[in-house]
Amino acid sequence: MVDEFNGKRIVILGLGRQGKAIARFACRARAEVVVSDLRPKDELKAELTELAALPIEFVLGQHPLILLDDIDMLVVSGGVSLELPIVQEAKRRGIVITNDSLEFFKRTPAKVIGITGSAGKTTTTALTGAMVEQGGRQAWIGGNIGRPLIDELNNMESDDIVVQELSSFQLELWSRSPHVAAILNITPNHLDRHRTMEAYSAAKSNILRYQTFEDVAVISADDPGASALQELVKGRLRHFSLELMVEDGAYIRQGKIWLADGGQAWVVCDLDDIPLRGRHNVSNVLASAALANSVGIPNEAINQAIKSFTPVEHRMELVAVINDVQYINDSIATAPERAIAALDSFSEPLILLAGGRDKDMVWDEWAKRALATTKAIVLFGDLADYLESVLLDTSVANHARPPILRFNNMSEALFAASTLAMPGDVVLLAPGGTSFDAYVDFAARGEAFRRLVHQIGIQKTV
Repeated sequence: MVDEFNGKRIVILGLGRQGKAIARFACRARAEVVVSDLRPKDELKAELTELAALPIEFVLGQHPLILLDDIDMLVVSGGVSLELPIVQEAKRRGIVITNDSLEFFKRTPAKVIGITGSAGKTTTTALTGAMVEQGGRQAWIGGNIGRPLIDELNNMESDDIVVQELSSFQLELWSRSPHVAAILNITPNHLDRHRTMEAYSAAKSNILRYQTFEDVAVISADDPGASALQELVKGRLRHFSLELMVEDGAYIRQGKIWLADGGQAWVVCDLDDIPLRGRHNVSNVLASAALANSVGIPNEAINQAIKSFTPVEHRMELVAVINDVQYINDSIATAPERAIAALDSFSEPLILLAGGRDKDMVWDEWAKRALATTKAIVLFGDLADYLESVLLDTSVANHARPPILRFNNMSEALFAASTLAMPGDVVLLAPGGTSFDAYVDFAARGEAFRRLVHQIGIQKTV
């Protein structure tokens, strides 16, 4: 079967993970492929080597508008802003603008569960995929995590189930919606890219906007931002809630997780069966249970997947226990609200590592929670000075203000935190800011944290 890319001239912006995947696919589909990246050639040696055998034209160090002449499609990688002049000019000329996740979705023969939200997407995606696999179905897990799914397209069959994590960057170009779609929450995030909450929410809403009456939407009943979008739902609306007994979906009652469907309700598992820390992760479990149930996964499979699930790396990940001090890696906490969720997950004395680079976020509530829940706050990176000023400007009620320390980088901050830590304490990396002041992404920052913690372990045991 001839793919619609066949014979088309396609320009791809961005030579990252997604750009490389769509370039490979477009070459297989016999398209004429041009890849452009703002980085110069000497910074892209690995990427160019990886694609060297393919008939691709590379334009590096710039995105000249001449690239748009006589093209059929512009493919934008997730990290590429739609405000770039070349993208705006493509819009003006009426050129089709798309991305790898949408092109995959248009072609997959499998049923798709799409998951979005400001926080919890990856854990919910991974857990839902585990439930599908436990239920005996072939699950393809990816999208905004792992390998781009378009790389696996030729291996998929109609009885398979795709569990696709979708970011706002991907969804803002979508003109279709998955059969089963979840919105976990919508809180301030990526405002450096979207500028307003209205634009950010509008991008997220595309996961529902194009559903039909035969489709299913799973939406948080606890989150106002998510609930505000349920007016877009045309088909079956299911909820999940930490607080309410919902009529259709997943909820908590008497220390157990319940599923409700068609007037009946049954127990999925005890809350104590959940191996993940924090109420936000209980919410993720509720969402996953409702999603898996929506595609016919049996209750026993859902139960077993929950009990056996291990945290996704860099998400409330226990790296080590050294002299009875827990070192927790939550590098994924790249927004204040996500860092607050991490803070609220512990009853032990906390030493918080916070910093990184800002995304035009509001930090007032974070400062209140950090001051109320920690025994010390250790700041690092571009945000350190600003966060210190916010913390010092925030009043403290009924308890002593924890000490606030400031360092240039995470390495210095972590070693300082380790000297403050006493047996029974938790040293928590929940930065609140992005990693881009020092690391290529949150995963690289989390891996650096792991290495540093292991160095501390060696030093303290010598």
